Amino acid sequence: MSAIGRNLRGALLALGAFAVFSAHDVSVKALGGAYHVAQIVFFAALLGLPAVFVLLMRDPEPGTIWPRSPAIVFVRSGAVLVSALSAFFAFAEIPLAQAYAIFFSTPILVTLLAVPLLGEKVGIRRATAIAVGMAGVLIVLRPGQSEFGLGHLSALVAALSSALTAVLTRRIGTSERAVVVLLYPMLGNIAVLGAFMPFVYRPMEGGDFLLVTLVALGSVGGMVLIIAAYRAAEAVVVAPMQYSQIVWAVFYGALFFEESPDAITLVGAAVVMGSGIYILLREQKLHGAPVAPAAPASTAGVGLRPRR
Repeated sequence: MSAIGRNLRGALLALGAFAVFSAHDVSVKALGGAYHVAQIVFFAALLGLPAVFVLLMRDPEPGTIWPRSPAIVFVRSGAVLVSALSAFFAFAEIPLAQAYAIFFSTPILVTLLAVPLLGEKVGIRRATAIAVGMAGVLIVLRPGQSEFGLGHLSALVAALSSALTAVLTRRIGTSERAVVVLLYPMLGNIAVLGAFMPFVYRPMEGGDFLLVTLVALGSVGGMVLIIAAYRAAEAVVVAPMQYSQIVWAVFYGALFFEESPDAITLVGAAVVMGSGIYILLREQKLHGAPVAPAAPASTAGVGLRPRR
């Protein structure tokens, strides 16, 4: 297959992945009004674990499930937990389009965190793009003109912890197996949040349990598609496909939640997206392949760039 054909295939796989992730987020939002966020994250991880075990058994790459860089993997797992809790809470509290617009600042935050954590340098071009992107976030938040609630704060925390996850994944590089990077955040979620279940658990009706099952399968299924997309195409082609989620946010928000993003939200989202795409292109030029958020902030595989 030609390079153009591979990139087209990768782009289509990524678009499919982010469509799955958006449906996953709609299910989270639907559940968020009835159940504690810790319960949703716990069952999503628990029900997704068998699928990860299947991937582990089918993984042809040799090695054990013990990470080669345990400290980084464990810290990354904690960042994934914070990201999932924050993102799930944000979905329940604010419109989907606003949540996505804030989440889209993750590539910008990755570039910022790479300076102290990876020793990278940021030139004037990327620094300008960062400033423009953060201005876009402020456009969405509209400080002083609209109420800034816990949902907006949670979305910002989710974006920041997702960026930390991506930077730590860059630190790991190609040393860890993809299934190991997926497995440990799920095990961490189950262990930590399982301790809180006696205090927050509420029995789930059949339809709600089906929704949380879809959340779990959506997380794993979306990551499988993303892995296939990165193996088929260049990262600079795949990563920007995440921004297609704003279309799904508008569609699902109107269809299920009577949400209609105003012009200011869409303008702010466009500014953040433009800044993020520029940074991704610049990363491609400087480093060969950007480490970008390859999944929503609520997914355990955020920032994973699988080996080719």
